[in-house]
Amino acid sequence: MQALMQDWSLTLDKILDHAARWHGDREVVTRSVEGPVTRSTYADLHRRAKQVSHGLLAMGIKPGDRVATMGWNSDRHLEVWYGCIGIGAVLHTLNPRLFPEQIIYIANHAQDTVLFADPACAPLLAELLPQCPTIKRVVFMSDEAPPTPFPAEAYEPWLSGRPADTAWGGFDETLAAGLCYTSGTTGNPKGVLYGHRSNYLHAMMTLQPDALNLSARDTVLLIVPMYHANAWGVMYSAPMVGAKLVLPGAKLDGASLHELMETEGVTYSAGVPTIWQMLLTHLKDTGGKLTTLRRVTVGGAACPESLIRALRDDYDVDVIQGWGMTETSPLATVSIPSPKVAALPFESQLPYKLKQGRLVCNLDLKLVDDAGQRLPHDGKTFGKLMIKGPTVASAYYGSEPGSALDEEGFFDTGDVSTIDADGWMQITDRAKDVIKSGGEWISSIDVENIAVGHPKAALCAVLGVVHPKWDERPILLVQLEPGQTAEKQEFLDYLDGKIARWWTPDDVLFVDEIPLGPTGKIDKKLLRTRLTGYELPFDPGLKR
Repeated sequence: MQALMQDWSLTLDKILDHAARWHGDREVVTRSVEGPVTRSTYADLHRRAKQVSHGLLAMGIKPGDRVATMGWNSDRHLEVWYGCIGIGAVLHTLNPRLFPEQIIYIANHAQDTVLFADPACAPLLAELLPQCPTIKRVVFMSDEAPPTPFPAEAYEPWLSGRPADTAWGGFDETLAAGLCYTSGTTGNPKGVLYGHRSNYLHAMMTLQPDALNLSARDTVLLIVPMYHANAWGVMYSAPMVGAKLVLPGAKLDGASLHELMETEGVTYSAGVPTIWQMLLTHLKDTGGKLTTLRRVTVGGAACPESLIRALRDDYDVDVIQGWGMTETSPLATVSIPSPKVAALPFESQLPYKLKQGRLVCNLDLKLVDDAGQRLPHDGKTFGKLMIKGPTVASAYYGSEPGSALDEEGFFDTGDVSTIDADGWMQITDRAKDVIKSGGEWISSIDVENIAVGHPKAALCAVLGVVHPKWDERPILLVQLEPGQTAEKQEFLDYLDGKIARWWTPDDVLFVDEIPLGPTGKIDKKLLRTRLTGYELPFDPGLKR
């Protein structure tokens, strides 16, 4: 028997339609590329996005064509976003922080047709465009186009005078909506092709109270870049509920973010740990306060205990850790306390807040060994983390559907994790970063998160290096806070009693810089390259 309900396709244009009609006066605030903070509303954004659609159709853009963007979080970027997907084209966000060779490969692989870019990207584009033959038009998301050696036009003149009555939607909900490439895998970057339905479902999943818990009463400062997996889905979830949206543009330093938080009354924000470390440094140096911010989601890398404590104890801000990946749209687990955990005192809750959390609805997880056999969820057994659900990729762009799944339909995340009997998942390492010493696993993430709590540490990284007796041993790399000096033994003493004795790094190296990748994660691949030729001394007296 079939249900007698209306056929209502879950297409993403409906989200902005809803925001404009029912939350039309809610503000969208942007630190513009020209400098000043500008103000618009969801109604304004909807009207201008419809004008973008008209302009794209006039360019000859058809459903399925890839429209690229290269820019920071702004209202113009958001207008292009919805103007593109509203007519069935595919919005492809390019990350300007990638190496030029990677961007060239990605743009050519996607066969992008037109590019909307921030003017700060002009020098980079002068290098890229001669090698990207499918990109025929460039529009700078600004009042005026910067001088360039290639033809380009400015966004405002291009948009001006266009009608705002372009029809949206009317296509199947399984149509592709967005394309985002991940550089977290080996080899060339791989494209994840999102659908209207999958992103719509993901937005509703993230709005759950035990997920991001956004509402019309929130003011959201969206720090995580729009090119990073749809800004963790907030590009859809914030307008879905009519939350006020604050977009910081390119200025992501602690002082600029703090100014927006205070002037706009921000209640919620999301970003990678390094962003929050910079904010804390600014607050400490200036004596600044956080008067309205109440909760933040930290993702992209594991959240250190010191960060959770500092934001809670000094500023009354609750840190909620989330986990996901480009291939999962991205949010999959969140460390919101369960009733059992919420009943505990904070010190007993903290080990759970340091985990990646429990699943949001509609997803499934399992652990497997190297042979693909399921492992128990006992909180102790390490295994390859596999995930399944309607917001998870089945294949990479250009591959056969289902080619990235196992026989049960699960996707291999590339993470090594544990899951306990109550569903709390904790990532212990990326599979490629795990340290195996004497046949036992050492979690580099756990050691890093504790080491960075040292008051002299700005950033810490743990790598495995070859050892003649134990196969691999960990070493600790430390980037000190400006003006600080330290001895190796200070950090070894700091770790003593906080980790298993045999997890203790065999060496501590102080470095001028711990490099970050294009999404704010520690670039361990580059660190390994810099450590080429490094050897540990043989230590037969190591205690295990």
